[in-house]
Amino acid sequence: MRNLLNILLRYHFVILFIVIESISVGILVQQNDYQHAGFFNFSKTLGSAFFKKTNALKEYMSLREVNRKLMDENTRLKNMLPSGYLMLDTAFKVYNDTLHKLHYRYISAKVINNSTNKQYNYLTLDKGKEEGIEPGMGVITADGVVGTVGAVSDHFALVISLLNRDFRVSAKLKKNNYFGPLEWSGRNTKTAVLSDIPLHVTIQKGDTIVTSGYTTVFPENILLGYVEDFWITNGSFYTVRLRLSNDFSQLEFVTVVQNLMSNEQKELEGKMKND
Repeated sequence: MRNLLNILLRYHFVILFIVIESISVGILVQQNDYQHAGFFNFSKTLGSAFFKKTNALKEYMSLREVNRKLMDENTRLKNMLPSGYLMLDTAFKVYNDTLHKLHYRYISAKVINNSTNKQYNYLTLDKGKEEGIEPGMGVITADGVVGTVGAVSDHFALVISLLNRDFRVSAKLKKNNYFGPLEWSGRNTKTAVLSDIPLHVTIQKGDTIVTSGYTTVFPENILLGYVEDFWITNGSFYTVRLRLSNDFSQLEFVTVVQNLMSNEQKELEGKMKND
């Protein structure tokens, strides 16, 4: 209270001036139509600008929730795409679609932890067993491959990132389907290496690299990146360096890919290996 009195005593002339000026302006505005109209327009403009900024801030704060809803909607639409179904009979198709069987199911999730500065990088997702996620499932975004699920708990999943020295995926040149193993070199977080491409294959910088579909993890033609450089290795194959399509430092929402035919394919291929 004493401090308040000291402030009032110290600045009483300034306070008195402001009060008198405010009263004067109020009387001027009320008694003169021209000044009243000008003040009204000024206050309206100022108020509009304030509400515009406030709404912009609210929209920015709600972007995370909007992104989540868009990701869920995108996942729902992916589950409806024909590419997610296995064609059982190409001769004809009826409206009830009993001749197709669901091949892939997509589950949206949020990245809640991520590393990019190690030799063995991982991501943590906010969904696990209760949402149907299991080890071995692929993880992608709209920009391409992210990694594979390595372990799960009831509510979380640990993903082996593409930026992990233990990660491998079968990849191909999209324009001609020549394929080979793709892995991360452990150095640059923006590049990876595709190996074992035959020397007779035509490669150009900028060519698109996608998944081959030769595993049970990823569907065919999921984007991986673009050819940045290539060279001959051991005189018999090309090694290709590609610039990754995903920016792993900015991952927020991902899609987990469940191959519903995975066990059947593995069982069949296992019989051939055991013979």
